[in-house]
Amino acid sequence: MEKSNNTANLIGGLLLGAAVGTALGILFAPDKGSETRKKISSKGNDITDKMKEKFNKFLDGIKEEYETVKDKASDYVADGKSKMNEFVNEGKAKANDFASETKGKFGQS
Repeated sequence: MEKSNNTANLIGGLLLGAAVGTALGILFAPDKGSETRKKISSKGNDITDKMKEKFNKFLDGIKEEYETVKDKASDYVADGKSKMNEFVNEGKAKANDFASETKGKFGQS
């Protein structure tokens, strides 16, 4: 999970840096105020879209990891149940064998 946090922090930092650099570049460009506002708005929308895309990829990765862990846990539970059933069946068989031997030794029917 630490790797995911580092990746998210890196992506967030890169996007923030890109946003600040873009805004400063536009603000210092020699354009009309209305043109500058349009550029800022356009770049802001682009950055927002990129952030949404990165966030969705991040969430997809988390979902995949969750599904992998869930599947492994289900496999472990199924394996544990199977082994427990084998153990119980062996115990029953040994108990029946012991009962049969005991009846034979003491002459009970």
